[in-house]
Amino acid sequence: MASSAHILVVDDHAEIRHSVTRYLEKNGLRATGAKSAGEMDARLGQDKFDLIVLDIMMPGEDGLAACARLRREQQQTPILMLTALGDDDARIKGLDTGADDYLAKPFNPRELLARINAILRRAGDGYAPHGGTFAGKRAVFAGITFDHDAGQVICPDGTVNTLTTAEAKLLTVLLERPRAVIGRDELLELSAGRVAGPLDRTIDNQVSRLRRKIEPDVLRPRIISTVRNGGYCLNCDVEIEA
Repeated sequence: MASSAHILVVDDHAEIRHSVTRYLEKNGLRATGAKSAGEMDARLGQDKFDLIVLDIMMPGEDGLAACARLRREQQQTPILMLTALGDDDARIKGLDTGADDYLAKPFNPRELLARINAILRRAGDGYAPHGGTFAGKRAVFAGITFDHDAGQVICPDGTVNTLTTAEAKLLTVLLERPRAVIGRDELLELSAGRVAGPLDRTIDNQVSRLRRKIEPDVLRPRIISTVRNGGYCLNCDVEIEA
C-alpha cells in the first residue's frame, strides 16, 4: 500500500518542500509539492492524495485554518501537521482542528517517513485494529450508530457526523472494549500506533473532538467518561449489525 501512496507536501519554504518530496519519492512514495493553501486546493482538485503533510506557519491561510476548512468541507484525507519546535499550543490546535498527527520542525526525515507510513497503515486498516472488527458492519451504542465503512456516526436525532481517520480509529478502540477503563498511553498506542511523548495531549484532544460529535451534552459527557488517574471509558454496551 505505502509504495503506491500519493503524498501532498504543503510548505511555503521551497527548500523544505523539495527536500521532503525528493526523500519520499526516494523511499517509494509518490509526492507532489504545494507552496500555499490555495495551491493545495488546486492540487486536491486535480488529483487524489492519500495523505497531506501540512505546515502550520504559511503566509495567507495558515495550516491550522486550512486544516479546519478541509474538515468542514468533509475532506477526510489524513493530515500530518508540521509545527515549530516547542509550540505546544499550535500542536493542540492542530489536533483539535482535525489533524491526524503532528511533527515538530526540525525533524529527521526518517521519522517523518515513519509517521506517514503509520498513518497510511491506519487508514488502510479501515480504522479497526486486530482484524477489522467492524469492517462492513455497523456498531450501535447509546442510541448512536457507527457506520464503519462510511466513517460516520448517526445520532438518535438523525444528525450525521463524519469522523476523521483518527477519530474513527479512537472510537473503534473504545467500541471494542466497552465499559473498560483504557489508559491514555494505551489508547494512543492502539489508535495511533505510536508511543506518547512527554506532556502528550493527543488523546485528550481527540476524545474532546469525538465527544462533540456523539455526546448530547459535551460539558457533561456520559458516553465517554474520564476516569481520574485512569484514562477513558465507554459507558455503554455495543451491538454489532451486519
